[in-house]
Amino acid sequence: MAIDLGTLISKANDYKQILKNTGEYRKKWPKKMKPLILKTLKEIINQTEIKAKVEVQDKIENLEAIVLDLGRSASGISENLEDTDIKRAMIKNNGALIYQQLFNGKVMIMTVSPYIEGYGEPKPPKPLEILRPEELTQSFILRHVEVFLKEITEWEDYDDDEPSSKNAFNPIGFNRDLITED
Repeated sequence: MAIDLGTLISKANDYKQILKNTGEYRKKWPKKMKPLILKTLKEIINQTEIKAKVEVQDKIENLEAIVLDLGRSASGISENLEDTDIKRAMIKNNGALIYQQLFNGKVMIMTVSPYIEGYGEPKPPKPLEILRPEELTQSFILRHVEVFLKEITEWEDYDDDEPSSKNAFNPIGFNRDLITED
């Protein structure tokens, strides 16, 4: 007796294709993606002369990460401890750009904002995008670094000179849609 499976066969075929893709994507990490990311990030550091290092985190196979790490530095802020002349310096983590290999062989790109230890909580990494191996190119890496540098520059230069568009003050009569009567 044959069962009418409807679209179930199509869904099963999609699932098998995804599993096959995962295997293929994982093979491309050490051959294509990892060398491209490492070479490009190191060349960016050399040409821009930013103080950074590229770290490979490879303790877990098929979940490796490559990090453009801006390191840590003195924040210039210190806490005065009560009833003493002792000051506790606060350390600044300068931010990072992360290329994280996902369980399915794709790569998630994330930024980590700078933060000062002991002064608020660090933000969680901000995902930029997830790419398949064939989508990851040097142009994409350059764009990721550009976005990252823009974010950390904005963090360093924080003020309220330019309010966000959703909170911007619009005086009556300016930047408003005209209401017309028929």
